[in-house]
Amino acid sequence: MYGGNFLRGEVKIQGSKNAVLPIMAAALLIKGTCVIKNCPRIADVYLMQNLLQELGCLVTWSENTVTIDASNVIDSAMSGESVSSMRSSVMLLGAMLGRIGEVFMAYPGGCVIGKRPIDLHLSALKEMGVEIMEQEHFFTAKVGRLKAMDYTLPFPSVGATENIILAAVLAEGTTTIRGAAKEPEITALCEFLRAAGADIEGAGEQTVVIKGVKELRETRYTVPGDRIVAGTYLIGALAAGGSIFLEKAPSEHMKALLKPAAQMGGTITINKGGVGIDVIRRLEAIPYLKTEVYDGFPTDLQSPIMAAMAVAHGDSVLEETIFENRFRIVDELRKMGADIRTEKNKAYISGIERLKGAVVEAEELRGGAALVVAGLEAEGETVIKNRHFIERGYEDICRDLRNLGADINIR
Repeated sequence: MYGGNFLRGEVKIQGSKNAVLPIMAAALLIKGTCVIKNCPRIADVYLMQNLLQELGCLVTWSENTVTIDASNVIDSAMSGESVSSMRSSVMLLGAMLGRIGEVFMAYPGGCVIGKRPIDLHLSALKEMGVEIMEQEHFFTAKVGRLKAMDYTLPFPSVGATENIILAAVLAEGTTTIRGAAKEPEITALCEFLRAAGADIEGAGEQTVVIKGVKELRETRYTVPGDRIVAGTYLIGALAAGGSIFLEKAPSEHMKALLKPAAQMGGTITINKGGVGIDVIRRLEAIPYLKTEVYDGFPTDLQSPIMAAMAVAHGDSVLEETIFENRFRIVDELRKMGADIRTEKNKAYISGIERLKGAVVEAEELRGGAALVVAGLEAEGETVIKNRHFIERGYEDICRDLRNLGADINIR
């Protein structure tokens, strides 16, 4: 890719990766067919499709609509390769326990940004009567009938909150989750389950109450727009300059980004159709910004905004409070001339006039997207290796940015 082009025009934001994966897992709970619209065609969704098919589901596509028939779940084991390739495979744990009471799986993997242990998931499920038998690389979980519980999460983990919800919807009695994560993707999961007949209150709040039902029914659901993809493109416009409109961007879930984007010099417009941004001058640094659980600044956008801060006027400080390895991108940005130093979980960024193109390597999903942001405004050619990391979460980042005027292609 060659930097220097202003971004102009409109682009439609794809369906949310972080919403659709637990929704696909939730389809296992329904002895019938579910239709999921606005499903992004990304690598992680295809991995989830493969796992569902291994378990006996029929999965078919029509453009961006995926149909899952889970009438005949025939297996409780998933291949280690499929599970270890994607962190979100852990969502199948609660769903399978709710459906057949047994699951055999490898420990989930998928990225290098941090440890992200599943201890919270397992300890919560044990409270619901699940017996966990752990081995070095695999574990087996079994339960006769899931029982309700009143459980307080020590940390508002998105994955653990989702897994408890998935296990609780068909459990016996009423489950209360305190200290739950409040991310909009959890709300989307609960909306899907309620459409299928689940009894859930408090989605998107710190306390979620799930009254177990005997069965769920077939349903249809439209996945909301991906706030992280929208945020990446918005930050790309900050770095490169220009004027873009992000159709179907979920503005109500992007407030934690829109405020610092305005502080850096973007003029933000919001309407029911999406979010727009205009950038006509050099960016201003943000003295201090830290990642937080929702509704704070999302850790998934920390790397992209770091790339924009690298060319902002002044000094910025970024503090990472969620994952310990989110700063792996720093060395790659330094290859492009960025003036960044790190100390523990803080990055100190002194903005320079412009980055220079270089050959860089993506090591994980959001860091790869951040290198694209850096390349948009860099002088000369930027080559980003390991694009498969980016394809885990972005349907076609090259297509979308080309439509906005960027000089970017796949080799």
